[in-house]
Amino acid sequence: MTMTLADAARLDDGVVTPRADRPKRRTFTAEYKAQIVAEYEAADHGERGAILRREGLYSSHITEWRKAAEAGATRALGPKSRDRRDREIEQLRVRAERAEAELARTRAALDIVGKAHALLETLSESTGTPKPPQR
Repeated sequence: MTMTLADAARLDDGVVTPRADRPKRRTFTAEYKAQIVAEYEAADHGERGAILRREGLYSSHITEWRKAAEAGATRALGPKSRDRRDREIEQLRVRAERAEAELARTRAALDIVGKAHALLETLSESTGTPKPPQR
């Protein structure tokens, strides 16, 4: 049986149900990752799939975690998302470095302009050219 628009309108009671909650991204601690990788490595090939199913993981999780552990990056085993405060600190650090670099360039430019001004004054005094009026 095919439902028509008239049938759908008749069945619609006008009540809007709330949207289902969106799934939450899982995060794993470094200890958990290290424990699972160690358990996975110690298991026979037939038992590895059972570990993944029990924990609700994929083989790609193990691959990523193993690479991070082999690289010696224990911090990489931690959650990927940094908290808001850490991100803000990093942004402010970068901003401060840029401001300090700009300040150094400005000071260098002012130093050059000052030296050029002094040189021009010296040259004008040696040629007897009158100084321009002060503002």
